[in-house]
Amino acid sequence: MSRSGNAPPPAERPACWVLTDGKAGNVNPALGLAECAGLAITEMSIALARPWVWLPPAFWPPGVLGVDRASAARLTPPWPDVTLSCGRRAIGPALEIKRRSGGRTRTVHIQHPRMAIDRFDLLIVPEHDQLSGPNVEVTCGSVHRVTREKLDLAARDWAGRLAHLPVPRIAVCIGGKNAAYRFDAAVGQAIGADLAKLARDTGAGLMLTFSRRTPPDAAAAIREALAGTATEIWDGQGDNPYFGYLGLADRVIVTGDSVNMVSEAAATGRPVQVIRLPVAGRADKFERFHAAMERRGATRPFGGTLEDWDCQPPDDTQRAADRLRALLSDNGNSAR
Repeated sequence: MSRSGNAPPPAERPACWVLTDGKAGNVNPALGLAECAGLAITEMSIALARPWVWLPPAFWPPGVLGVDRASAARLTPPWPDVTLSCGRRAIGPALEIKRRSGGRTRTVHIQHPRMAIDRFDLLIVPEHDQLSGPNVEVTCGSVHRVTREKLDLAARDWAGRLAHLPVPRIAVCIGGKNAAYRFDAAVGQAIGADLAKLARDTGAGLMLTFSRRTPPDAAAAIREALAGTATEIWDGQGDNPYFGYLGLADRVIVTGDSVNMVSEAAATGRPVQVIRLPVAGRADKFERFHAAMERRGATRPFGGTLEDWDCQPPDDTQRAADRLRALLSDNGNSAR
């Protein structure tokens, strides 16, 4: 499913190898961009071999593919028109594929590569990474797979199962701790108390999902606080309701520990309020991201009450896809 309009049949689309380490935080942005650009996608989760798994790709010598045997068996000619990589571990193999193709394969990378940018045809980098250049497309947040079409389809699938919830319906996306933010039982208790009061004061129905990173004690505290409210909490079993929750939501509340999660929430076009977690480490990039989203009218902080405003979801994925298609077009728009 693509946002690129009437895409040509797969055989006529540029061939794209999506290269990642298999982690959802890297897979979803890469697939989202490739889908939006209407490319013929081959998804590959690759694993690095020793010693390359430890060595930054900037120091890899030419001729090194750097992957384990199973990955190497798949990374063989015919080479694609473009590699679209996300995550540090995909950089070395992507650059080597470009070299082995004689430069025919274009190299597009999502995120700051932490190396010379002129080695890439195109970089898709969020504003908070503070990188610029002729081959850099700067986004406000992350690119992603969320489209209104997908959300509407998921909403139809989940409408019956969630019909018991009152309106307005609020999707609540709870993340977890990381190097920047603290998320423990005490934080969970505070979040749960705010959400429970909100549900009771407004009569709203809550549709809540936890991340795999949510600490169990924090999740338990939130569950306990929400007991007796009109809340549906996914238990991790069966179909994942994430797109259904976002599709049915009149509003979204999300914790601020994940750029991807906040960016996906903002793509709904609904008012998005962000729960700002206590800072525990270096949070400058996250804080720059949240400030940028608020300046653009995409999000506002959550302080326990709902706010209304003319929300403006970023068009990051579409703009990045337009730049990618231009790169691959016959008239060429390469920054090399």
